[in-house]
Amino acid sequence: MERETLLAMLVMLFGGLVLQLLPAWPTTRAHCASPAELERRCWLALWYPMAPMLVVAAWLCGWALVEPDPVTDPLDPGVVLLLWLPFALLFGRAAMRAGWSLLRRPPECGVSTVGLLQPQVIFSPFLAKQLEDNVIRAALAHERAHVLHRDPLRIWLAQLVTDLQWPWPSAQRRLEAWLVALELARDDEARDSGADGVDLAAAMLASMRFLRRLPTQERAFLNGSGFTHARLIGSSRVLRERVSRLLAPLPELSRGGALRFKAAALVLISLLLIAVMLGVVYGERVIHPLLALTS
Repeated sequence: MERETLLAMLVMLFGGLVLQLLPAWPTTRAHCASPAELERRCWLALWYPMAPMLVVAAWLCGWALVEPDPVTDPLDPGVVLLLWLPFALLFGRAAMRAGWSLLRRPPECGVSTVGLLQPQVIFSPFLAKQLEDNVIRAALAHERAHVLHRDPLRIWLAQLVTDLQWPWPSAQRRLEAWLVALELARDDEARDSGADGVDLAAAMLASMRFLRRLPTQERAFLNGSGFTHARLIGSSRVLRERVSRLLAPLPELSRGGALRFKAAALVLISLLLIAVMLGVVYGERVIHPLLALTS
């Protein structure tokens, strides 16, 4: 069998196995006074289950670097395919959902931010003519915060990571917690840039009324998963909390957090490099006995 083909199958097999074991751990709810800090913690929590899978993939890549091509070990392709198929279906499902969310044009939803690489704000003229100028400016400030952080791309990646952990409900709960924290953080950023909380709350309520007038099919799409755009209203379940926060004084924003991301990235890169070196040195001693079991 060709080395690259076997490598791809082993990455899906072992990586998928690790990815299915870790999301089963119970999810702890993060508590932070700052929505910005809460959003950062929830974002990292989405990716923690992926780190071991990436380490396993790096270890297998280290093995492939020194493995001759083609792989000459006697193995039964039928057994390998049988073990690989469930995880291949999982990866395939995630890829299809990610592709479908890119190809499907989202329906009219009032005001939203769209575009993965070059995000832009879409504001329905039917909604805009119902609002006062200061309310429109507040809504645009919220959406510009989404543009600044490239949130449509982050939402698409978060949905992809969650689909790779299907069917564990804890993965979906982590996604929903991050989406809630994301909207709260963008509310605070909009207010920090000069938007009035009362105007932003008015824009949010107007968007909710606009959404309720949409056809049932479009409303179900907007409230469901698989979207790739950031919306002003977010989930209706947290509408009351957001309005209460918007009517309260703006808390002091957390300006830190970059150090946490840099430390996490440094640790992950170090683990990947170590895994590649271990794969180069010890990969053959592990992979070849496993392949022999399939012969």
